[in-house]
Order: sequence, then C-alpha cells, then structure tokens
Amino acid sequence: MKLLIISDAPILFESKEKVAYAPYVKEMNMWMKYADSITYVCPTRYQRSLLTTALDRQDVEIKSVKRLEFHSLFSAISSFFSIPYQFTVLCFAFAKADHIHLRCPGNLALLAVMVQILFPSKRKTVKYAGNFDPQAPQPMAYRWQKKLLSNTFLTKNTKVLVYGEWPNPTKNIQTFFTATYSRNQIQPVANKNWKGPYKAVFVGTLGANKRPLEVFELVKELRANGIAISLDYYGDGPLKAVIENLVKAAGLEDHISLHGNVENSIVTQAYQKAHFSFLLSKSEGWPKAVAEAMFWGCIPVASKISCVPWMLGIPTSHFQLPTSNADKETHPLGLGKCMDNTQRGILINDIAQAGTLVVACLKQPELLEQMSRAAAAWSQQYTLDDFEREIALLLKEMHLPKAPKR
Repeated sequence: MKLLIISDAPILFESKEKVAYAPYVKEMNMWMKYADSITYVCPTRYQRSLLTTALDRQDVEIKSVKRLEFHSLFSAISSFFSIPYQFTVLCFAFAKADHIHLRCPGNLALLAVMVQILFPSKRKTVKYAGNFDPQAPQPMAYRWQKKLLSNTFLTKNTKVLVYGEWPNPTKNIQTFFTATYSRNQIQPVANKNWKGPYKAVFVGTLGANKRPLEVFELVKELRANGIAISLDYYGDGPLKAVIENLVKAAGLEDHISLHGNVENSIVTQAYQKAHFSFLLSKSEGWPKAVAEAMFWGCIPVASKISCVPWMLGIPTSHFQLPTSNADKETHPLGLGKCMDNTQRGILINDIAQAGTLVVACLKQPELLEQMSRAAAAWSQQYTLDDFEREIALLLKEMHLPKAPKR
C-alpha cells in the first residue's frame, strides 16, 4: 500500500535523519508500520525549537512545501502565491497514493481537504486533532474544514476520526481516541487520602492557552480558604518566569514548585501520587493531561472545552452521553465500554467559580474516591496497544475489496 500523509507538522533533517515532534512521531510510526511506501507532503522548516525524535521509517519520501501562514501581510502574500504550486503537488501526490491520511486542522490541511474533493474514489482517513465541537468559536479555516469533512457529497470514501461524541454526525464522522500508556502499565488505583492534605499537578505548556496563571490563582484561593494543597508544574513556556515571581510574591515557595520539562517517567510518578490534575485550557483536542491523569486515578479539574465533558462523563447542553452499554466489550474504532453515569472528574464551567466548586467536592471524600476509580476504569480502556490495533483495523477495513455489483 502506498500511503500519503499530509500534515502541517514539519519533518526536519538533523544529522542526516528525518525527525519530527516526538509525540507526533510516536503516532505516525504506527500508521507507517502498515504501509509498503510512505510519502509526506509537509513543511521541512520550523522557526521555533521542538522536542524531536527520529522517524522509525527513514525510507519515507518528503515533498516539501512552505508553511501557509497569514499572521502578517508579508507571510499572507507569500503564502497566497505559493498555493497554486502546493495545489499541484497535492494533486500529483493524491493520484499516486493508495491511501491518503490527512492531519487536521491546519492551513495546508484545508487545502488538502479541498483537493480531496477531486479524488472521490481514493480511500482516505482524516485525523482531526482539534476541537470538533460544532458550537465552538473557531477560526474560519477550522470551521470550513469541519463542514467539508462532514459533507458526504463532497468528501467520499473517508473516515474522519474525531475526539468526543457530537450531535447529528454524518456517516463520515467516527469517534476516536489517542493513548499514552501500554496495557501492561495498567495497575490498581493507589489508595489516596481524600481528606487531605492534597497534591495537585499541572502538566503542559506554560502559555496563555493552558491558563497556568489561573491555576496558580485557584491554588492560592484554596489555600486562603484553609485547604492544605500543594501544586507541581511540569512544563515550560513563556509564562514560567511570571509564575515564579507570583509564587515568591505570595510566599508559596514551599507549596508550589516549577519543574520545567522532565522525562515522561517523572510525570507518570507525579500523576500516581497526585489527587488532582488541573487543566483550565481555552482550547484542546484530546487533552492528554486529562486522559493521562485519569489513567492513574488522579482526578482532573478541567474546563468545559472540546470533548472534556464526554471524557468526564458529564452531559452538557451540546450533547448527551450515550446510554450505558456495558454488555458490549468494544465499540467501532476503539470506543471502549460505556461507563455508568459515575462522574469521572470536576468540570469547570466558569473559571471564577472554580474554587467554590472544588471546595464543595472536597467535602465529599466518598464521591472523590468514586471519581478516582471511575476515571481510571475509563482511561485504562484506551491504551497504545488498542490504539495501534484500531489503526491497523482501520487501514485494513478501508482496503477490503468491494463486493461485485449484481
């Protein structure tokens, strides 16, 4: 099978090796494992630093294209004039491929979504890694991609893999997942004292989108209300120095620590020991910091974005949770058993009310224990083993010979 992968994520050349962002490589290695030949259409330059690792398959063909950016007048003009060339590159690549895998959302991805309309007979999968909530306020390019991908007249022979379950999906749309841990890493949930003192973690980029400053203010508020809680930040970013100064100014050096970027094993140990994981992001796709924390029985305290309510087992006005279906071992495309209606985390609708909501939950240790165990049971359905199996099944199903017409 000739696999074509189109992505805004760059592949770079370091010491004669093809490398890319490490979490991206981890997933793409699984897709590439089931192809005879692989071609990427993607950028090969990136101005900022990346945590990179080498692709397992170094025999991939790279068709380099410019990043389509519209943040300034110069970049917009340059990108606009490169579109005809990129359109041509995509058309020739589509024509040669047996299976086309698009990584959305993104500007190159939007162009590829338009090009695929010209190739209705080609088999395609689309990994939509962003927020697929139809009601979410998003850039126009993202909204166009969701509309085109959901349109079964314009987008044929395609499975669009999205995070969460949304109302009125077309037959193109399939709920999917991602994973961090293997099945052999599953352990019984450690007993935790839900009467305090409490340990909390923040895992992610210390940038405005993840709201690490709001997490600091939340912990500061909890401590001011007499709650014995400590916080460990894992990650780096432009707000790190700001947070360090705030911690010093508040005299909380003994209770709030910033560790920067660390090995995954250290983050795993932190989840195992922590009671809560805070993620008050403005936007997410599949928030790994939520799923990873849940895997170890660490209760997520997360904002109501993307598929987070679905992950935490909390219905919202956007959608209702599926009815319990525990007699079925799995759902199509890796959806695990539907859990019962036990809440699996604390959902924050209003950042200003986060402290009040957390304090109310802390008064119910039995509920917290139930949340912890329900969170682990749900998250442990989604392992790397299952993820790779579903990718293999997906590619196999897409390429089964069609029954002859009668």
